[in-house]
Amino acid sequence: MFRLLIAVTLFASGFARAADGPPLIYLWEKGAPGFESRKDEKEVRDRENKATGEFRTTNVHNPYVTVFLPSAEKATGAAVVVVPGGGHRELWVKHEGENVATWLADRGIAAVVLRYRLAREMGVPYKLDVHTPQDGQRALRLVRSKAKEWHIDPNRVGMMGFSAGGEVVGMVCRKAEKGNPTAEDPIDRESAVPSFQALVYSGPLGLRGETITKENAPPCWLLVGGDDGAADVLIQHYRDLKKAGVATELHLYAKVPHGFGFRPGKKSAAPVDSWPERFYDFLNAQGLLKK
Repeated sequence: MFRLLIAVTLFASGFARAADGPPLIYLWEKGAPGFESRKDEKEVRDRENKATGEFRTTNVHNPYVTVFLPSAEKATGAAVVVVPGGGHRELWVKHEGENVATWLADRGIAAVVLRYRLAREMGVPYKLDVHTPQDGQRALRLVRSKAKEWHIDPNRVGMMGFSAGGEVVGMVCRKAEKGNPTAEDPIDRESAVPSFQALVYSGPLGLRGETITKENAPPCWLLVGGDDGAADVLIQHYRDLKKAGVATELHLYAKVPHGFGFRPGKKSAAPVDSWPERFYDFLNAQGLLKK
């Protein structure tokens, strides 16, 4: 009944709904700036696994978020933009997106899963350092613009990125763009600076070789497996964050490879499978879950 009430509320607020998924909202009503003519091109969903619910998404030209909200009674006031990975060629939105968002919403944290334009997909016109972070920034602004309606505090809206999605988060943080109070579009008046960040086996873009300061690096939670090539990237980033005086935690799990994501209900539980609890603890310790 509760999820039905949420759905009705979202539809009344101008949301759409995927044929077989949660409510969604496009980042730009008329399509991505400069590419409005492509807004009606259909994304491709394939490699579906009925047993796990996994699928791959490609051909994203009209970026959007899917919305997972807690009840008003449960709401902590915090929100997370969850950014799946896929090498900027595809998106794996189940174990690096929807599973995580569902878990967060069940614990009072609003979450949206971002489908962003894929700059390394063959034949696309998008630039990795321009359009990719633009989608991440717009998602943050969109969530903040819904603060009252979604029972969230605009000062407690962060991002979590997996693999290439972590690179999106890194680029958004480095740009540290505040809102434009005179913007015609009210969404653009909101800040695109995350209140916190979580990088899960992130790639190096937006991290390696960047100057890290408190202004472009909010409190950061890091997670990676010891058998992952990304481990060295995040270990060094942890050092850079500490040097800059940024509140940070690093969770490094032995004998864990890349791409584990979050798969609740797995038959063989491993220590790394409880990582969402560690993220929740971090948010709580930072004072981000106070109602």
